[in-house]
Amino acid sequence: MSLFKARESQTDQTARPVRQMRLMGAPMAVVTEAHAVHAIVSAAEAGEGHWTITANLDHLRRYHENPLERELIEEADLVVADGMPLIWASRLAGEPLPERVSGSSMVWSICEIAGAADLSLFLLGGDPGVAEQAAGIFQTHFPGLRVAGTACPSPGFEHDELQLSRLQRQLVETAPQIVFVALGFPKQDVLIRRLRKALPRTSFLGVGISLSYVTGDVPRAPEWVCSLGLEWAYRLAHEPTRRLARRYLIEGMPFGVRLLSSAARWRVRKERADAPATWDDQQ
Repeated sequence: MSLFKARESQTDQTARPVRQMRLMGAPMAVVTEAHAVHAIVSAAEAGEGHWTITANLDHLRRYHENPLERELIEEADLVVADGMPLIWASRLAGEPLPERVSGSSMVWSICEIAGAADLSLFLLGGDPGVAEQAAGIFQTHFPGLRVAGTACPSPGFEHDELQLSRLQRQLVETAPQIVFVALGFPKQDVLIRRLRKALPRTSFLGVGISLSYVTGDVPRAPEWVCSLGLEWAYRLAHEPTRRLARRYLIEGMPFGVRLLSSAARWRVRKERADAPATWDDQQ
């Protein structure tokens, strides 16, 4: 069954309010992928304005280490767990999230529903040509999809007010109802925070590398690899850069151990009935 049909048959389930928990202090929506997609698309249909962050282990690490990243995650309307370590930690803590909610999967589901519901889409980011190519692929799969435009700002654009103003003007003129921003965290979300002031009725979704997965410029890990929490290893094997090695091996692994240790301590404290009201990082 397509997600669009699933949405029609599960309206009562997905229309319920989004429940939120704190995962090591960070806000996290307790949702399935279908529920998250429904929230994003429904906000676009209603013109309510919406901002979704698909958070992985690196997001959570940055939440604890950088005030800007913490602000962004706290401000977003919806933060979903896009990483198996977050799911495992929530289960270990006795506060289980229902499933991984992957941005690279949601882009397809959202495009399917947007095409059927006549919602316009804008693709922003990625390497030169990626957004335009991804738009063509989406429209091939979903012929009714309206793509309002694409843009791939040049490196360093975030420090150039002229480029930022030009990009904002392009989006205001095309007035898309949904925008995928593929610039990586936190850059994409800093931009979203700025753009949503000019487009208060638009649904924004930070999608990271997802558009390059769509075009095939970056190979996506098989589902069984993702289910084992080894998507990072697959990507590092195919893109062995110093940046990714530092992110995954030097910064990610120690923080992953810290996350699981925090989850275990929280579980023990809950069972002893001396845990605080929310799960934070107890040292």
